[in-house]
Amino acid sequence: MPFGVNRSAEEKDRAMRRLALYLSSVALASGAMLHAAAPAPAGAPAPAGASATARHVVGALTLTLDPASQTLRRLSPVSEPAFDFAPSGRAAERSGDGYVHVGDLHLRVRSAGGTWRDFSSARHRVPVRALSARGDVLARADITATMGAGIPLTVERAWLRDRGAPVLRFTLANRGTTPVEIGALGMPMVFDNIITDRTLEQAHAKASFVDPYIGNDAGYLQVTRLNGRGPALLVLPDGRTPLEQYRILHDAKRAPAGDIFTDRTPRQQTFEGFYDWMVASAAMNDAGRPWNPATTFTLAPGERRSIGVRLVAAPSIRGIEATLQAERRPVAIGLPGYVVPTDSPADLFVRAAQAVRGVDVTPADALTLTKVAGPAGWHRWRVTGTGWGRARVAITYADGSVQSVHYYVTKPLDRVSADLGRFATTRQWFDDAADPFHRAPSILTYDRDANRIVTQDQRVWISGMSDEGGGGAWVAATMKQLDHPDATEIAKLERMVDETVLGKLQVAGGGVKKSLFYYDPKAFAGYYDKAIDWSTWASWDRKQADDLGRSYNYPHVAIGHWVLYRLARHHAGLVTRHDWRFYLDRAYRTTIAMMRDAPHYAQFGQMEGEIFLEILADLQREGMTTQAADVDKLMKARADHWRTLAYPFGSEMAWDSTGQPEVYAWMQHFAHPREAAVTRDVILGYDPTVPHWGYNGNARRYWDFLYGGKVKRIERQLHHYGSALNAVPLFDAFRRDPADLHLLRVAYGGFMGGITNVDRDGFASAAFHSEPDMMRWDAYSGDYGMGYFGHAYAAATYLVRHPTFGWLGFGGTVTERGDAIEIVPHDGARTRLFVAPAGQWITLAAGKIARARWLPGSRRIEVTLDPATATTPAAHLSVEAPAGGAAYSIDRGTPERGFTTIPLSPGATTVILTPP
Repeated sequence: MPFGVNRSAEEKDRAMRRLALYLSSVALASGAMLHAAAPAPAGAPAPAGASATARHVVGALTLTLDPASQTLRRLSPVSEPAFDFAPSGRAAERSGDGYVHVGDLHLRVRSAGGTWRDFSSARHRVPVRALSARGDVLARADITATMGAGIPLTVERAWLRDRGAPVLRFTLANRGTTPVEIGALGMPMVFDNIITDRTLEQAHAKASFVDPYIGNDAGYLQVTRLNGRGPALLVLPDGRTPLEQYRILHDAKRAPAGDIFTDRTPRQQTFEGFYDWMVASAAMNDAGRPWNPATTFTLAPGERRSIGVRLVAAPSIRGIEATLQAERRPVAIGLPGYVVPTDSPADLFVRAAQAVRGVDVTPADALTLTKVAGPAGWHRWRVTGTGWGRARVAITYADGSVQSVHYYVTKPLDRVSADLGRFATTRQWFDDAADPFHRAPSILTYDRDANRIVTQDQRVWISGMSDEGGGGAWVAATMKQLDHPDATEIAKLERMVDETVLGKLQVAGGGVKKSLFYYDPKAFAGYYDKAIDWSTWASWDRKQADDLGRSYNYPHVAIGHWVLYRLARHHAGLVTRHDWRFYLDRAYRTTIAMMRDAPHYAQFGQMEGEIFLEILADLQREGMTTQAADVDKLMKARADHWRTLAYPFGSEMAWDSTGQPEVYAWMQHFAHPREAAVTRDVILGYDPTVPHWGYNGNARRYWDFLYGGKVKRIERQLHHYGSALNAVPLFDAFRRDPADLHLLRVAYGGFMGGITNVDRDGFASAAFHSEPDMMRWDAYSGDYGMGYFGHAYAAATYLVRHPTFGWLGFGGTVTERGDAIEIVPHDGARTRLFVAPAGQWITLAAGKIARARWLPGSRRIEVTLDPATATTPAAHLSVEAPAGGAAYSIDRGTPERGFTTIPLSPGATTVILTPP
């Protein structure tokens, strides 16, 4: 491996981490290793009448059906026949009872006055009865027998050719004499998202991820390849087939007692699991608040109902919405997104073949929608936040179908940041001088359920200020100061860095420990909570906790030093313990120490790794040429190594979504645009845009509740820290290519999604639990701070002109005034602005943007700055042209260290930027 390091300790830790990923809290306690289920017997022989060949070319897709069960075996784009959206490569290991496929069905039904009974076509397979198939019917079967004994319905399944696309359709018929209520109906959606036993190259070439738009009658799934390339697959409703709920299929070995809606493929860090497309879900009796109202439906004697899905290829991820329009599906586009601060209205654009009959909001006081003029063919509503938290907009069409668009309402972003900083530096502030682990003073993980600091946890890092699960709280509090400095909070952070980080968490040479907290019952008899099982691998002893070999801990500490450097250098009187040189030097030493003391993991991209680019840039600005050269050399060695790999996104995990941002950043820095483009596209493969605040810009993550959450399980996490971190490279890519608005929309979704974690008091949760039994934020603050780093680092306002929707502000409100376009920032920071039609990136290391004007006729930009304050007497402004061309000239100020210093006045100051 690169960098020539003895990896025994790191290898052991990595192996144990991977082992733990699939374990529930019980398994974490026992340390038992799960084994895959024993191979099931092969499927039943093909029934009489079954087609000898089950391969069909329909439009842009080729599908192959299993001749025995008529379930989907293979689904390939005609343009790429070697690629398969279905997991056909695992057909041998996934054959027989208990393995679901596309074409299976789950039902929970009851007759009048009876109890609910569950039926599954995959639980105990028997041969289906093939029915005649001709014309546009590719295959047809009566699958009643394989649903299970005693089912009071008959179930037929057909595969059809319809308007150039394959359609899977089920028909339920009540042939009895009493009504039958269907309380839950799920169609397993089985696509190849299994990374287990694949290299990164194999996974990116063969695997796909599935993202749902849980939009009721307008819902759909998008299946995107890990490499981000086209074509993508859309799974659309056939007829009236609402996507009411998207429900995980539990691992059969670990499912709740009596649950038969399962799959035997082991869920783990390399396999998120398969899901059911739920048409009805009320009988599941879920504890969580659902995305859509849970429903049932009843079939009277002799009544039938058909439901199903339509499989359509989109040419690319960016072509998904155009494909939806071509399919005459309702298309909703929220701009700038689906997270709405109360001071920053958004717009909702809807295009549908049906007339709109009504619009309703739940809760009614959460949002107001005002109809305004829109472009031809589009409805447009101005969306204004008036409440707080989750909200659903239900659009009812003339045919009675309902489209759900899911929003989240927040406070104004500057108030969210103020709440976070106050909560972290008061209720999370730990200042127990008698603490035996010397963690005081510091900011520690918080348990919102118990409303207390987590001073001990089985996973020792959570209480030990390090790792992401333990460092998140104080990283968030530190990054909050970058654009929202508060003298009282900064004083506490200076104490923490001086008294706890330096000399305790960070050793004299710059190395960073894995945890300050550890398990040593001999040294601290009576300290540890006896209700906690301390026997697992996660309960490190002191030697393990003192290890310096985990590189991912170094950016956290580097952030602490760098933010204090920035505050000391660009503001007056906020930092008092040391001068700016001290903190920049400590940031430099931390960077060097990571490469020296943690070289194995340092070969991978680090979460928050952009901090090293900032440290390098500031070393260069300050004329610290020797130190800058050291950092540049070390980082170039990493980048050169990454260039030798097709997909250089390794991690301590088998697959990860947090190293890509730093890889992208250094590829751009060292002028490797091809590798940067590969990285950008890979991010788009796991980072979608859909009309749902929780999934829009939600970079895929499903295992970190095990490491940083209170409820420990494999589960799709909504707005884990990866959302905001992956927004950073996408914002950069947009600034380099302002015509690609897809990049901006996804980036803004992750940027804003990463702020929904913060509650009304300022507590910040690790992530949202998306499974129906919870549907709420995790109670631990955990690793949230890494996401807040991305949010604070990326905070900016973007002025763009959309070819269809006109002038828009991402992070600000736009007004057309005569020959000028004015934008007022509401991004929370008000220190960064991109004027897309000019290609100009305007940033402030000190000072605030009150408003800006773009004058297209003269191509001039006018930026009005806030008045001077005691701590910010001057603005430090820079202008770049990342898309090419020259940066605009600034009409005043003095060049200084790469910025232009502009004295501020007691009133507003307006700076004129003009083309050179």
